[in-house]
Amino acid sequence: MRRREVIGLVGGAVVWPFASRAANEDKAGKVEEIQGEAFAQKDSVRRNLDREAPLFIRDQVETAAASRLCMRLGRDTTLRLGERAQLVLDRYLIDAGGEINLVSGAMLFDREKGSSPSPLQIRSPFALIAVRGTRFFSGPSNGWFGVFVERGSVSVSAAGQQVILQAGEGTNIRWLGAAPTRPARWREPRIRAALESVT
Repeated sequence: MRRREVIGLVGGAVVWPFASRAANEDKAGKVEEIQGEAFAQKDSVRRNLDREAPLFIRDQVETAAASRLCMRLGRDTTLRLGERAQLVLDRYLIDAGGEINLVSGAMLFDREKGSSPSPLQIRSPFALIAVRGTRFFSGPSNGWFGVFVERGSVSVSAAGQQVILQAGEGTNIRWLGAAPTRPARWREPRIRAALESVT
């Protein structure tokens, strides 16, 4: 039987080369900013998140009460979570799209201007959001689930219907199973409240 090369010891445990490669291949990004407490869980292992902490595909990321979290995914994408938010990095391919499951709470998605478009979907219990290289908010707003686009455009699909939102427009989904409302301009107080809930 061939001997495997050992590359080190971590906490008394042997680390093999293939384990290190697997971790790098599964890495989706890292924490950029944190206020309060946030956690990530994968394969029944729960980790406290700090600044610069790595994030991995299939991580379930969660924020505590009165907390905020900013994550960098790949080179061009930033996600901000408000308090008591929860999402899963289901299939995030670095700089090539993927899928994110927003389980609960508020999120601000921001892809830098000039970055190459890549297919990305945000799933939530309320709707499927197809991202088209943009900056947008999704989450609780004025007592409903709302989606608002600050830059670029997104499509929002629910209950067999789809709306396309352009910059400055938003939609509401008033309950689980409801269709999105027609695109409409959001007023400044509502926009400000939505953004403050994630920053």
